[in-house]
Amino acid sequence: MKPGTSAQRIAIVDYGMGNLHSVRKKLDRIGVDVVVTSAPGDMARADKIVLPGVGHFGKAMENLTELGLADALNEAVLVNRTPILGICLGMQLFANRSEEGGGPAGLGWIDAEVVRFRVPDTLRFKVPHMGWNGVAVAKSSPLLREAGPRTEFYFVHSYHVVCHDPADVLCHTDYAYRFTSMVERDNVFGVQFHPEKSHDAGEALLKNFVYL
Repeated sequence: MKPGTSAQRIAIVDYGMGNLHSVRKKLDRIGVDVVVTSAPGDMARADKIVLPGVGHFGKAMENLTELGLADALNEAVLVNRTPILGICLGMQLFANRSEEGGGPAGLGWIDAEVVRFRVPDTLRFKVPHMGWNGVAVAKSSPLLREAGPRTEFYFVHSYHVVCHDPADVLCHTDYAYRFTSMVERDNVFGVQFHPEKSHDAGEALLKNFVYL
């Protein structure tokens, strides 16, 4: 779908752990209809869904479940095939489980585990990983239209996704070692970085998602 062809309704999932204001501000600049919501019914009415996240994996899953959003997201994404973009913790929630907090289960949309950075040199490589880094593209994707080999995005995270199926890996990033920084499987898209904090590059990526 191209910009201007029809109105898009984007639901930003509010489960108490996301950088909602910055994400909404970026999407408002694109000129789409944005709703920040914790209502399960809004997931079914959305053309696209954004799942942001900052904080603890286990607490995030607990909140999604208690609010009825986990079931609503499963219905929207797996049954209705609504495209979803996970940001940072939001992307990690797509995995089977996380090391954080004793191994809580995730949504299980991507066959992956979430692990903490194990850096060989703690003086050179700090955890959390914070700052601007590039992404190495593993496969083509409409999410990366106009992104060049030197495009950088802003990261803040201590954990990262390890995919069991290489076909799910969209991009890698190098920080102490190579880790998965973007995933894509069918209508499920995830980014470990923060597009809402990544200036023009982040806005371009969000626009690509909106007009998939």
